[in-house]
Amino acid sequence: MRLKDKRAVVTGAGSGFGAGIARKFAAEGAHVYVVDVNADAAAEIAQSVGGTALTCNVADGASVAEMARTILADGQLDILVNNAGVTHLPGPMEEITEADFDRVYQVNMKSVFLLAKAFVPHFKSRNSGVILNVASTAGVSPRPRLNWYNASKGWLITATKTMAVELAPDGIRVNAINPVAGETPLLKSFMGEDTPEVRAKFLSTIPLGRFSTPEDMGNAACFLCSDEASMITGVAMEVDGGRCI
Repeated sequence: MRLKDKRAVVTGAGSGFGAGIARKFAAEGAHVYVVDVNADAAAEIAQSVGGTALTCNVADGASVAEMARTILADGQLDILVNNAGVTHLPGPMEEITEADFDRVYQVNMKSVFLLAKAFVPHFKSRNSGVILNVASTAGVSPRPRLNWYNASKGWLITATKTMAVELAPDGIRVNAINPVAGETPLLKSFMGEDTPEVRAKFLSTIPLGRFSTPEDMGNAACFLCSDEASMITGVAMEVDGGRCI
C-alpha cells in the first residue's frame, strides 16, 4: 500500500498505459481520478478501480480548469500523472499535415502546461506534490518518420527537468518515464501497419525482446510517485527493455 490515502489524477487513463497506471495506483491504496476525453472508457476504468471518472479534453484550457475545480473541491491532490498522448502516422516530416502537427503539440505538450497551471498552485500551497510525465524513448533515441512525435517527447523530457529544478524548493517532485512502444491503441500508429513482419522488425530493436505493457508502466510510475522515491526528481526513467542502450 505504497500510495495509501493518496489522491491521484491520471490523464488518458481510459486505455493503454494510463489504465495500467490507474490500476496499479488503486491497488497500492490511492483514490484515482480517471481522466480521459472518452467518457465511456474513463467510466469503465474508474468503476474497475473504485475511482472517479472525469471527462476532459486536456488540450483545452477551459476543460482542464473545470476538471481541476471538480477535483480540488473534493480535497487535496497528491499526484498528477500527465499520460495523455497522441502521435501522427509515420511519414516524411515535410508531409505530415499541419492538423496532425497541431494535434500532437496540443495533446503532448500544451496539456502539460495547462495541467501545471491548474494544479501547481495547489501543490505549492501544501509544499508537497508529485508530477509524473509519460514521455517516450522517442525523445531519447528517435526513430525516422515519427519526427514531430519524437520532438514532442524530447520537449517533455526537457520540461520534466526544468519543472523539477523550479519546483524543488516548493517540495514538489517531477519525474518522467520513457516507455518503448507497447500493446496499446497507439502501437499500430507507431508501426504504420501491424503485421508479423513489422512486429518482428520492431521487436528486434528491444534487447529484452518484448513490447512494454501497461503493468510495466504502472510499476515504474508507482515507485516514482511513492515516498520511496522521495530523493528522486528530474529523472526520465527508461522503461524500455534496453531499447536506448
